[in-house]
Amino acid sequence: MRRHSTGGVRKQNGRWYGLWYEGGVKKSKVLGLSNEMTKGEAREAVAKLAAGARQETTGVLKFGQFVEMTYYGYYRRKWKSSTEETNVNRVNTHLVTAFADRDITSFHRDELQDLLDLKAKVEKLSFSVVDHLRWDLSQIFEMAVAEGHIRLNPARLLFTPREAKKPVRRAMTIQEVRICFDAAQQRERLIAKLAILAGMRPGEIFALTWGRLKATHAEIQQRVYRRKIDTPKTDNSTRHAALSEGLLAEIEAWRALAVSTNDNAWVFPSERMTPLSKDNWWWRIMRPALKNVGLEWANFQVMRRTHSSLMKELKADPKLVADQLGHTVDVNLNVYTQSPVASRQVIVNQLEQSLVVE
Repeated sequence: MRRHSTGGVRKQNGRWYGLWYEGGVKKSKVLGLSNEMTKGEAREAVAKLAAGARQETTGVLKFGQFVEMTYYGYYRRKWKSSTEETNVNRVNTHLVTAFADRDITSFHRDELQDLLDLKAKVEKLSFSVVDHLRWDLSQIFEMAVAEGHIRLNPARLLFTPREAKKPVRRAMTIQEVRICFDAAQQRERLIAKLAILAGMRPGEIFALTWGRLKATHAEIQQRVYRRKIDTPKTDNSTRHAALSEGLLAEIEAWRALAVSTNDNAWVFPSERMTPLSKDNWWWRIMRPALKNVGLEWANFQVMRRTHSSLMKELKADPKLVADQLGHTVDVNLNVYTQSPVASRQVIVNQLEQSLVVE
């Protein structure tokens, strides 16, 4: 093994051994069994050991080391896999790339604000991304304070620049919803109605199995995210989503055409009998149909926002709407109060009836 900063690995007797140097002294450690750990994983493990040794030797902790070893190491225990993938990619792309070799003690508020300004004004990133970066910086440096590496958090007072592009948050009108339903074929119309009338997320819709559809509601116990079955997005997302009477009738009509209606069979299967891909469905089928009627902008986010907006127009109880969507209105209400499905079914029936042309 050549003497380099990231160490090296060796396989011996079915085990991976990590090899590195501390202060010129050769060190080694068993990293794991070779049939349970790939060589790449072993190299990553020894790189962390070598980085820790450099930190102890020099007494200087680099931003990139802290993020990888401490920040990710802790928050990976909390994040869902989908959240981890998004957060790690964002932090690595925009923060670690810029500051990897900087001492964790060398940062000042103004230069961090300059970075956010750059992302908003020059790179033209969206408000959401820049705002997330502001939060990432605050959280990373707050952890550095907690670990005793720095005394004050230089990111505490950062703000999201007003130049950051804010999205136009549109919602459909009653007439546009009618046009949307009329433009879609049977399956597509049913999916759109689950989003607009029942307020379901796309991952929840495409993860539905026939056993999860009940006489009055859909049991939201799972979602599909990037072709993987996962738990719902948040604790509040695990719920019973009330279904209107007309929507229940359309579900039964779709059931009559299904290849399989076993409890574990997907309500919306692909040709390979896997959950239908949201992106493929949207770009190949639904969006072209909506584009023909000028509604190609009405994606799933718009559909759920439409549910919430139309419910507000109907003066629905905000708590009922929050429970239907799997959102929060107020922590106190959500911890201590739950609304029954029967109460919310009255509201979703009222929503459906409002769309009926007299």
